[in-house]
Amino acid sequence: MSTSSSPEPVEVRSPGGTAPAVVRVVCVVYHPGDELARFAETLATASSAPVELVVVDNGTDHTVASRVVEEHGGRLVVPGGNVGYGSAANRGASGASAPWLVVANSDIEWTPGSLERLVAAGEEQPSAGSLGPMLLNTDGTTYPSARALPSLRQGAGHAVFARIWPGNPWTRAYHARQESTGGYLREAGWLSGACLLLRREAFEQVGGFDESYFMFFEDVDLGERLGRAGWENLYVPDVRVTHVGGTSWRERPRPMIRAHHASALQYMQRRFHHWYQAPVRWALRVGLGVRERLQLRGAAR
Repeated sequence: MSTSSSPEPVEVRSPGGTAPAVVRVVCVVYHPGDELARFAETLATASSAPVELVVVDNGTDHTVASRVVEEHGGRLVVPGGNVGYGSAANRGASGASAPWLVVANSDIEWTPGSLERLVAAGEEQPSAGSLGPMLLNTDGTTYPSARALPSLRQGAGHAVFARIWPGNPWTRAYHARQESTGGYLREAGWLSGACLLLRREAFEQVGGFDESYFMFFEDVDLGERLGRAGWENLYVPDVRVTHVGGTSWRERPRPMIRAHHASALQYMQRRFHHWYQAPVRWALRVGLGVRERLQLRGAAR
């Protein structure tokens, strides 16, 4: 194990010890718990091909991350502060030579062969810039990880009503690309950064994640920019991994709620940036502000 401010490839497992890594897996953490060890343990079963692991720790106590990369193989990158999710992911991807990158949360549990099958799907689809598996919650339900880009009406309706009226038509339309019935490949507007396979060529072409997003919506923005550059965002529901979920929210819900709404407003204001859309931007600010206050009030209970 080694620690640095910039990553170098280190193999988690390499049958025969001679083949170059096919995938660099970047896991961004902030004061992780036991879930990071589980992530690394299950990653070792996810591919028979060589895989690199880079853990980027935005926190101040690196004890857990250091122990995991020492026990499982990998490299720990310490940015020196909480630089945000997208910026940390970019640092973890920097200098990679593998043709594929994975950006994933530490609360992902890989199923045997899942990463290998996801890469195989990408290699079969040369137009794929990103691919995402089906994410399953711990109770077996599907986490909505493949979505359409939010339009004004869908985005506003989903933002206002998703919590109080989950079956509203705007949320249903927003999640229209997500289905739990299987199938091989489906194109989506964007894929969740909780577990995202990226073609390194495409990722580098669009400049990686936009680091102006501290947390949340950097995956939405990336999916939109990949699409504009001619790449496809493909959902692969045949490949399934478990998303434990909420590990970064449990102890710090209020800062996460604020960050989510700040990023949502930033993204939507950029999408509707023309001068004549000023009333739209004002309405979004008001609506998201009301929603944020309601969620903060709920978190305080």
